[in-house]
Amino acid sequence: MQIHELKPKHKTKGKKRVGRGGKKGTYSGRGGKGQTARSGRKMEPIVREIIKRYPKLKAYRSNKAPTGILVVNISALDEKFENGEVVSPESLIKKGILRNIKGKVPGVKILGDGKLSKKLTVEGCKTSKSAKEAIEKAGGTIK
Repeated sequence: MQIHELKPKHKTKGKKRVGRGGKKGTYSGRGGKGQTARSGRKMEPIVREIIKRYPKLKAYRSNKAPTGILVVNISALDEKFENGEVVSPESLIKKGILRNIKGKVPGVKILGDGKLSKKLTVEGCKTSKSAKEAIEKAGGTIK
């Protein structure tokens, strides 16, 4: 006798079919138990509010949850600002490049993507190494 010739001694038992009516009751053996089956049960509105909140936990309606720091590229500064202007988080909001997060002015980091041809003064913003080089090369300053 080889191992591939072995067969089980008992046949496998078939799966019980439920949910097809008959004498199993209205729920056919599934559901209708637990909290809702208890006498005097009451679904607290507080619990309902927590349950309603569940789908929103993992970045609901957006791919990225906003953090405290927003990113702006040099190319956007070159388009929106004139020569000699001051770049700050407030001025970026006024120009429409950024917007407030929950009513507060966000932190800003300037990245070096693009080219800068204007002399700008940067205040109250973090800058990357490449952005700092590009701003100083164009004749601007960082405070």
